[in-house]
Amino acid sequence: MLVYPSGVDVSSSALRFLTQQLRRHRRVIGSRWRRLSAGRQALLTLAHLRMGHTYAQLAAGFGLGTTTAYRYVTEAVELLAVLAPSLAEAVRTASAKAYLLLDGTLLPIDRIAADRPFYSGKHKKHGMNVQVLADPFGRLLWASPALPGAVHDVRAAREHGIVDALAGAGIPCWTDKGYRGAGGTVRIPCWGRWETLSAGQQAVNRSHAKIRALAEKAVATLKAWRLLRKLRCSTTRITSLVQAVLALHLTSSG
Repeated sequence: MLVYPSGVDVSSSALRFLTQQLRRHRRVIGSRWRRLSAGRQALLTLAHLRMGHTYAQLAAGFGLGTTTAYRYVTEAVELLAVLAPSLAEAVRTASAKAYLLLDGTLLPIDRIAADRPFYSGKHKKHGMNVQVLADPFGRLLWASPALPGAVHDVRAAREHGIVDALAGAGIPCWTDKGYRGAGGTVRIPCWGRWETLSAGQQAVNRSHAKIRALAEKAVATLKAWRLLRKLRCSTTRITSLVQAVLALHLTSSG
């Protein structure tokens, strides 16, 4: 395999943060010699998450075995995942906001047609459903655990407790029509075909669309980490990957 220098478009603060976490972890477990320093292991992990490089590519670039590269990435991802904020923490942080934005996104996975629980009829592909909360400016605040792609957005919001958490905090939440019937403080556009809506309802929907559109910015922030654009790992690991990305994003943007 040919090896060449490459760049990773992640802030140095994210690299420093992950390096510190790995150093602390090594001290706790009493780890001695490693093929890579904590800083190089952090860079390896960022290359995997941000660029989507495979373990074989990482192994060649860092002079490791493929199994060692997998082990190093998994260790770092698990450390990061536990640092991601819970829904309750995210809601407390956002309690001073005028409102929040809620949207669902599908993270594509490499599954075959027989894997029906992971097939999203809306997106016409296999994937995992992740719910995203953003502030009024479209800044990513929280991402949910991953559910099979066949789960609809409104069901996912209920299962994660998003609707109840926002209602309990009294925070209005703007969403699309996929959350019809959610209740609580969730706000959706006026229901019906455009031509059947009154002029006032059409005006409301136009205003609603302008506000809710910023939720796409939060989804784009999540998918800027290229690994999440096409996942080829076990579905049981996807939640940890999403939480690790969330922790890194909040750390580097804070």
